[in-house]
Amino acid sequence: MAGKFKKCMMICCSRKLQQRDDMSNDYEEAIAGLQKLLSENGDLEKVAAGKIKQLTAELEAAAAVSFNPVERIKTGFTHFKTEKFDKNPDLYGALAKGQSPKFMVFACSDSRVCPSHILDFQPGEAFVVRNIANMVPPYDTTKYSGVGAAIEYAVLHLKVENIVVIGHSCCGGIKGLMSIPDDGTTASEFIENWVKICLPAKTRVKAEFDSLDFAEQCHNCEKEAVNVSLGNLLTYPFVRHGVMKKTLSVQGAHYDFVKGCFELWNLDYGVSTTLSV
Repeated sequence: MAGKFKKCMMICCSRKLQQRDDMSNDYEEAIAGLQKLLSENGDLEKVAAGKIKQLTAELEAAAAVSFNPVERIKTGFTHFKTEKFDKNPDLYGALAKGQSPKFMVFACSDSRVCPSHILDFQPGEAFVVRNIANMVPPYDTTKYSGVGAAIEYAVLHLKVENIVVIGHSCCGGIKGLMSIPDDGTTASEFIENWVKICLPAKTRVKAEFDSLDFAEQCHNCEKEAVNVSLGNLLTYPFVRHGVMKKTLSVQGAHYDFVKGCFELWNLDYGVSTTLSV
């Protein structure tokens, strides 16, 4: 009788444990349970340690597999359609007829710094160009024709009134720029050659902030590179013309997502009204 009772209790305990496992998918809880088992049963340490590693790997792999990019896109669009598109027929009806944004924005491709998100731009408000380290290259109809086409279209066809170049904290592109050896050698196929657009910013930061640590130098370069890009904007004749006529303003900005700060500034270019355009 005692044997049957013991067996019954073991079955009940086993079922309860199974139910509890089925109800919880929290991998941290599972690991904590195994660690507790270790502390209570020292002789099981070697075996349990191996089980912990195996379980951790399996759970992390399962978490990675569970993400479905197609479903994420579908649910994202469904939310947009029901919560925004369907609720703003006048706005989207007007956008169907054309666009007339007030802003052209240069921002980094970094997934943490979407300008429409941090500045609450609505559809139709901003014509956006995103690239590594939010850089504007100088006028070059061959080498940088893609960026030139975007600026030309925004200024001459969309008649934007403001161009804003937004740098940001913890920028990997700026870190890459600051890490380029003095001899100019590169270790990547594209990135370093691209960020060399703002080499003048690196040179200035190295000269003025040489006593600071590397992280602080990068922080200063994030802003100085924006100023270089603002200067490069004036190498485009149609941008210079707009600035001279005061139909176009050019501004720099920096978004610090660590502190939650946003800075905006103008530069005095000293543009003469006799400047040839």
